[in-house]
Amino acid sequence: MDKSWIFKDRDSLEYEIGVESFLIFTEENLKDPKNIPCPCGHCINFRKYNVKVIQGHLYEKGFSLEYTDWNWHGETSSKSVRSSAGSTFLPKEQNAQSETVDVCEATCNLEDHDSYDFNRFVAGAKQPLYKGSECTKLESMLKLYNWKARFGISDSAFTDLLTYVGSLLPQDHVLPVNAYEAKKTLSDLGLEYIKFHAFPNNCVLYRGINLNASKCPKCRLSRWKVTKDGKLRLIWHSKQQSNDGQMRHPADSPSWRNIDYRWPSFASDPRNLRFALGADGINPFNNGLSNRYSYWPVVLVAYNLPPWLCMKRKFIMLSILISGPHEPGNDIDVYLESLIDDLKKLWVEGEPNVYDAYSKSYFTLKVVLMWTINDFPGYANMSGCVNKGYKSCPICGDDTVAKYLSHSKKMCYQGHRRYLADHHPYRLQNLDFNGEQELRRPCPPLSGEEVLA
Repeated sequence: MDKSWIFKDRDSLEYEIGVESFLIFTEENLKDPKNIPCPCGHCINFRKYNVKVIQGHLYEKGFSLEYTDWNWHGETSSKSVRSSAGSTFLPKEQNAQSETVDVCEATCNLEDHDSYDFNRFVAGAKQPLYKGSECTKLESMLKLYNWKARFGISDSAFTDLLTYVGSLLPQDHVLPVNAYEAKKTLSDLGLEYIKFHAFPNNCVLYRGINLNASKCPKCRLSRWKVTKDGKLRLIWHSKQQSNDGQMRHPADSPSWRNIDYRWPSFASDPRNLRFALGADGINPFNNGLSNRYSYWPVVLVAYNLPPWLCMKRKFIMLSILISGPHEPGNDIDVYLESLIDDLKKLWVEGEPNVYDAYSKSYFTLKVVLMWTINDFPGYANMSGCVNKGYKSCPICGDDTVAKYLSHSKKMCYQGHRRYLADHHPYRLQNLDFNGEQELRRPCPPLSGEEVLA
C-alpha cells in the first residue's frame, strides 16, 4: 500500500485519501473498531480510541512519521519476512528499530496507563529529529544535556540555546523548546536509584549486613553524630534539664508538666516527641504588598532537643508548603487535614518498631502537639477564633473593652487600664480616659501556654 501520503500536507487531497484508506484498512483488520491504537504524532499508538477520534487526531496532529509499518493495525511487519532459504538478516538500524517496536508492543499490550510516559520516551528513541535526519530526538537531547551538565550551564541559558538551535532546524523538528521540556522528556525514563550512607572514614557502606550497624566494623567509630562529651541530645529535656525554677526550655513550662501529669504513660518514655506547629505566610517574589501570591510553610519543631538546637534550621521539619495566588485564610484546615491525621495516628497508635541506636533497641514512638506558633492574623485562621470586631481579644472574650471610631472607621481598644495595680493613680483619672468609669472586672489571668506563646 502506498504510504507516501504520510509526508504530505494535511490540507492536501492526497493526505485526506490516505487517512480514509488507513481507517478502512484498520477496520477490516482489527477485531475491535472501538479500541484502536492512535498513530498520530502525539499518541504514537500508545492510546486507543474509536475511528472517529483517531480521524480527528490525524487531521489535527498529523500522522507519526516513523510509523511506516502498520504492524499495530493488522499489517505484517517487514521484520517477520523470511526468505525461502532461511532467516533474512536485517541491517543493524532496522534491527534496533524492530527491537524498539517489540518493547513498545509488549508495553502497550499491558494497558498500564502509568507507563504511558515511559512509552513516549521509548518512541522518542527512534523518532528522527526532523524528516530525513539521521539523528533521533533522544540522541540530540542527551548530547545537549550532557554538554549542559558538563559545563554547569544554567536552565535559562540552556533554554536560549534550544531556541537558537531550533531556529536553525527545519520547521518540522521535534527538539524541545526549553529546558523544562527537555528535563520532562528525559525524566520519563524513570531510572530508580538508592542512597547508601558511608561510615565516617569511608570504610564500608551501610548496606547488607551493615545496614543497621551502630559502629564501623573496621575503625569502630560510631555511626551517630554525638557531641564532644558523648551525650545524646534527643532526650536532653529528661537528662540535662535544670530545676532552678527558671524557664530556659519548653520543658520548664506548665504545658509540659501538664502533659506529664495527664498522660504519665506518654511521659514515661523521654524519646516520645513533643512538637510545636508554626505557620505564616510569605511573599516569595519580594515585590511589595501589591502581589498577593503567597507561600504558607507549615513547620514542626521538636522540643526534645536542647534550646540551642531545637530552633536550628536543620532540625525544623517542613511538613506542608501551601502556595497559591491567594492566602488560604480560614480554608487552611483543608490543607492541614493530612498532617492532622498523621499527628492523631502518632498520638493514639504511635509508630512501632522504631530503632533507637543509642540503646540498641526498638520502641513505639509517639508524638504530641503541644501548641501552635503564629502571628495574630494567623492565630484566627489556625484556631478558628475571632480576632476582629468588638470581642477580638482571645483572653478577655466577652469582656473586651472596644469602641468603634466612626470617623476613621476603625476599632479602638482602650481597656488596658485594668491591668494596672489596684492603687495606681491612673485608676482615678476617669476624665483622661474617655470620661468613663473604669471597668473594675479584671481580665482573666494568662495560662502557661499563652505566656510562652
